[in-house]
Formats: sequence, structure tokens, C-alpha cells
Amino acid sequence: MSNPASIIDSRKNYSKAEAPRVLVVDDDATSREALALLLRHHDMIVSIAKCGKDALKMVQESRPDLVLLDVTMPEMDGYEVCRRLKADPETRNIMVIFLTGMTDSRNEERGLALGALDYITKPVVVPILKARIKNHLEMKRKNDLLTALARLDGLTNIPNRRLFDSLLHQEWSRSARHSRPMSLMMIDVDFFKLYNDTYGHIAGDDCLRVVARLISQCMKRSSDVVARYGGEEFVVLLPEAEEADTLVLAEKIRKKLLSLKIPHSGSPISDYLTVSIGCCTMTPNAQQSPQTLIIAADQNLYQAKESGRNKVVIEDLSPNILLRN
Repeated sequence: MSNPASIIDSRKNYSKAEAPRVLVVDDDATSREALALLLRHHDMIVSIAKCGKDALKMVQESRPDLVLLDVTMPEMDGYEVCRRLKADPETRNIMVIFLTGMTDSRNEERGLALGALDYITKPVVVPILKARIKNHLEMKRKNDLLTALARLDGLTNIPNRRLFDSLLHQEWSRSARHSRPMSLMMIDVDFFKLYNDTYGHIAGDDCLRVVARLISQCMKRSSDVVARYGGEEFVVLLPEAEEADTLVLAEKIRKKLLSLKIPHSGSPISDYLTVSIGCCTMTPNAQQSPQTLIIAADQNLYQAKESGRNKVVIEDLSPNILLRN
């Protein structure tokens, strides 16, 4: 599954501390080392590969921002490397620039048709190469920023429902394929309308930011996803999480929020802000859809609210066990 933290990280500017990662692929050792030295001199993190097979392996390991790819190589040429990169959903967005001594326009057309961003002929003119790399990296940074903003909730700065739905489907498919469990939490701020009525909408917005930050801080794994599902409702996706671990985490969130003692004089159940949490754990299979998990967690959230709020209700759909706290 895509790491959600990387979506937020994509808003960064490229600086020396966050230098762009470039993979140089060339079977000629002299050309390879000279180009790597040049790029390192301009504050780029450079790795090198001497053949297409090594390049594909290193892309999986280091996830470069840009691949500078020689066309003519033994066994697997640059065109085939590019084709494989663009065919893999995990690597298709990595930028590829071909470097070649071939000047035939048909070769350039072929490379661009495979998804390469640029086609530069050898011998390389250093100022032109530097300018093109800089322009392409800046364009990528801006595109990453736009993508990140489209997938984040504007108020809380965590993933929005659109991104959550995408990540849920990815994790569902992975869990079904490997017969692994996954858990989902639906978290609702208790009597949030009364909070808004009592303290005003600006305070209400601040309240949602606090809750989003608290939930996120409770997550210990980069694979866990916290998203705003809508209004005062949040959702947490927990890959590889068993029922017992999910219950511990849900109770941690509930108790930690209560310990902040955020005043809520409009609440009929507490002097402070509270949440109700519905959880579900299951091992997906091909006959089910992610909606099964969402519906079950939502039903358990409803039970938590109906039974007095400030509670956790969790269900494991496999053994059909229901726990209430």
C-alpha cells in the first residue's frame, strides 16, 4: 500500500537536506561515473547502475525521483527498462530521461512514446543537461504539491475521504491476496453540533484539528491511515491489525482525548470533549468488498453512540465476536 506519509512529504521543496534522488544507468563506466560526479556536485543524491537488470532492482530499493537512462545496453536496452518502469503502478510516475548517442528522430519518438520525459543526445552539453534536470524536478515538485493538496483535508491537513477510499481499496486487495487481517475504526466527536452551538464554528474547527492531530499521534506505523471521513467523523485504517491490538489503540485514543480535558459544557454526558468509536476486524476475501468493513465499523459506531457514547464497540467478523467497552 502507498505510504500516506509520503503524500504529505511530497509538498517539500528540494533543498540540500531533501535533495532529489537520481539514478544513472549506463553500461559505460566512464560516462556513468562522470555523470554521477557532476550531479553530486549539484547536491543530488546519486546512485548508479551498469545494466538494465540492476537498474530495475535499484529503482525498487531507492525509489529515485529521476532516472537518467542510456538507450544502448547489452541484454536489456533502455527502452525495455523504461517500458517495465511505466508498466508497474509503483514506478510509473518516476521521471525518465534518455541519454543516447543516436540522433535518429524515430528513436527519440520511440522513447517519448514509452513515457520518457525527455531525450538528450550525447555528447552531453553540461549546462543544458543541468537546466533540463532542474526544470523537470521543479515541475515534479509542483505536480506533487497539487496532487497532495487534492488528497488532503483542507481543515485538518490529513488525508481526505477520496484518498482514504483509494488506500482502503489497495489494502483490501493486498490483504485478500495474502489472507491477512485488517481493521477499521470509525471515530465520531460526541455532540459536536452542541459544541459548535456553545463555542462557535471557529472553536469547532480548532477542535477538529486537535482531534485529528491526537489520533495521528497515536499511530505508530507508517502504514496506518488516519483520514477525515466527513464532518466530525474520522476513520482509521489499520493493515495487519488484529482485534486485540485494535481495541487497545481505540481505547488509547478515547482516553487520551478525555485526558486533555477540553471543555464541552454543552455535552449531556461529560464536562469534557469525548469520542465514540466503532471498530471492525476481518480478513478480506474475493467474495466481499471494502464496503463490508465500512458498514460493520459504522454499525458498531452507532451502537457505541446508542449505548451512551464515550465508548468503543469492536467486532471481529471472522469468529463473530462482539466486544463492548
